[in-house]
Amino acid sequence: MKPLSSWPIAARRRVIGVFTDIDDTLTTLGAITPDALQALADLKAAGLQVIPITGRPIGWCAPFARGDSVAGITPWPVDAIVAENGAVAFARSPTGVPSKLYQQPEAVRSSNFARMQQVAAGVLRAVPGTLLSQDSPGRETDIAIDHSEFTHLPPEQITRVVQLMQSAGMTATVSSIHVNGWFGDHNKLEGARWIVRALFNRSLNDEIDQWAYVGDSTNDQIMFQHFSNSVGVANIRRFETELSHPPRFVSPSERGAGFAEVARAILQARHP
Repeated sequence: MKPLSSWPIAARRRVIGVFTDIDDTLTTLGAITPDALQALADLKAAGLQVIPITGRPIGWCAPFARGDSVAGITPWPVDAIVAENGAVAFARSPTGVPSKLYQQPEAVRSSNFARMQQVAAGVLRAVPGTLLSQDSPGRETDIAIDHSEFTHLPPEQITRVVQLMQSAGMTATVSSIHVNGWFGDHNKLEGARWIVRALFNRSLNDEIDQWAYVGDSTNDQIMFQHFSNSVGVANIRRFETELSHPPRFVSPSERGAGFAEVARAILQARHP
């Protein structure tokens, strides 16, 4: 992982869009910081496409996609928010009201949902101390076991949760806060390809060198592997020994402050 300052200016200048993880990349201590929110707005104002892609549930993402006047949340200045590791998204419509999009047909989602609840119950029985994530009621296409958000699981128990999910035929990934599991071939990379096709009628593969990805955890590895403009915020270093595919560059600061540094690096290259 090279320092952010070594990211070539020519590569930064070609960037037309940014995908970013949310937890511990945009957020700090569970909330988006003003500098990270302003960075999203600055990228959009400069004409870039901006799409957070997360393991969080679609229900959790709703206030940030739609806005929530009661909670005082204004809609994030983004083109879409892709949730549940690429399975479902809120996408901005021409009217400004976000619409919900799915990768899987309704019948498949319904069947998978029932199977996932059985796996989740088995994990809770088999691994002492495990709890469903507190955002589980908003999940439609995956399950999540909390390991670092409101509880703490040691590494061997996290590994056991992953093994149980995989033995049931699920895809399982570990984020900075949850172990996520789902049935289906989607992941963050497939979700990114899907949303670019759905929103812009373009192929991400044809322009992937013009997009950047920002993340912080082991479940971002598939994105780090495929995006030449991949950046980890500084807290990625706690997973450094576990990364088979680290990001190309790393920001000086952690979490939201690190994302803001990445945004500035892109924008400064466009207006030196």
